[in-house]
Amino acid sequence: MNELTFPVIFMLLIVMAEAVIIARQKRASFSWRDVVFNLNSGHIMLWLFRGLELFCYGFVVTHFSLGIVDHWPIWLVWLFTLVAWDFGFYWLHRLHHRYRLLWAVHVVHHQGEHFNLSLGVRNSWYSSLTSIPFFLLLALMGVPLAVFMAISILHYTIQFFNHSGVIPRFRWLEKLMVTPHHHRVHHIKSGGYANRNFGGSFIIWDKLFGSFSEPPETPHQYGIGGESATQNPFVDSNRPFLRILGMKNGLKQPRETHYQIKEIFLVSGTLLLFTLVIGYIYLYGYGFNGTTGVQVGLFILLALGTVALSGLSSGYLWGKWSWFLVATMIAAWVLSAGWLMPFWLVVSGVLWLHSLLVLVGFGVTKVDKTDAQTE
Repeated sequence: MNELTFPVIFMLLIVMAEAVIIARQKRASFSWRDVVFNLNSGHIMLWLFRGLELFCYGFVVTHFSLGIVDHWPIWLVWLFTLVAWDFGFYWLHRLHHRYRLLWAVHVVHHQGEHFNLSLGVRNSWYSSLTSIPFFLLLALMGVPLAVFMAISILHYTIQFFNHSGVIPRFRWLEKLMVTPHHHRVHHIKSGGYANRNFGGSFIIWDKLFGSFSEPPETPHQYGIGGESATQNPFVDSNRPFLRILGMKNGLKQPRETHYQIKEIFLVSGTLLLFTLVIGYIYLYGYGFNGTTGVQVGLFILLALGTVALSGLSSGYLWGKWSWFLVATMIAAWVLSAGWLMPFWLVVSGVLWLHSLLVLVGFGVTKVDKTDAQTE
């Protein structure tokens, strides 16, 4: 599974490297807590649903392919898939902004108020599910799964770097490709800019279908209006659907902040949990063939870890206890599964030690109730 883990490791390293650069530049539009949530939001549950997307694609191309591209030259298949994938993404993205049910999935991405690479991985748990109908057309045409996966990785990599806060302008490239200069327009909070520049890799679709816009010359902010994010990926991924169902008060967060965790402990906890996610990906890949009880158990614990980590970030009392409980269960799970390799023993052991230190108050500052912040 090296071909699956290396891109995730690369992404994590690049996100953290850019975050350090921006933090050292002391830019006002930067928050380590925002980076932590962005990393925490999509790469557990989203990974499972991304696997389901590829499972569905493989099933359709194997059993229901019309064979349209079967006799095309291989270079033409690759070129067609390169262009057709991005065309499909443009309309997928545009419709996410038009229909409420799709927006309930996409809104998590737009809640981020800081434009940097971590925003590129901030997603709802269910983002990949809405992609399935759009890309199955390529499967029906007979585009091989390997080609689809390679092209998808290429486009998602371009989209990832289009969220960079430090990449300079490339004016010659902007005529054809989406760049950070173009995409930051799409994340502007006011002025209707969120409904502009939907393109993923090629800017030509926006210019062709009338949705292109240059950034405003006046100062602007990123994010969306209305209720702010909770920093809890479970809440933020599910609350929009409860609102559609009329449950406006569903999934409320505790209001009192009891402590503030130091940034170094918050970031290190995030990296430890994410390292275990990479280990999970290395072991199980997309996880839809021969799923075992050990795999399911580890997946659940990692998913619970993202929620516990959000509690730490918000300073909620349950955050410290749940973080310690999840870390203890992960360590026990590793031992019971017989994973005695240095990777699992060291990472799970350090994670448990981290949770113990936080539980006893090391690395956290108590907040006076009279100064407690509201959600």
